Amino acid sequence: MDVLILKIFEKLQARNWMIATAESCTGGMIASKLTAVPGSSLYLDRGFVTYSNQAKMDMLSVPSALIDEYGAVSAQVAEAMAQGALKASSAKITVSVTGIAGPGGGSDKKPVGLVYIGISTWDSSLTFKHVFEGDRDAVRAQATQAALNHVLEALI
Repeated sequence: MDVLILKIFEKLQARNWMIATAESCTGGMIASKLTAVPGSSLYLDRGFVTYSNQAKMDMLSVPSALIDEYGAVSAQVAEAMAQGALKASSAKITVSVTGIAGPGGGSDKKPVGLVYIGISTWDSSLTFKHVFEGDRDAVRAQATQAALNHVLEALI
């Protein structure tokens, strides 16, 4: 059993909370990790895989103006994704991930490996910026792990 997931579920249980995910570059990997533990339906409300900009707008109500101004890979969009998941679910905490997993798509300003993670509750929103190393699989795995670590930190 994944100790990190068990700790997250323990903290969610103590608060009687559920979690929802809003994922872009991780493509559902966070929700997959959460559902690998038996009994996860008590804690995971739902997961949104919003890979396209249109999906972010349609499913999470991310304003197109935010995407136009800051780009889909930005702290602003990560925060809007997490807040949108909160509003579109029964969860009390949400985690979002948007980034550039590669191998292409990067630039000088936004290199491959750049990932923003958002955590939202009804009381607060946090965003975190990471630049991960490695190939596409490594970036996605590191983003998933970092997102789960940020969830646990937010619950402590």
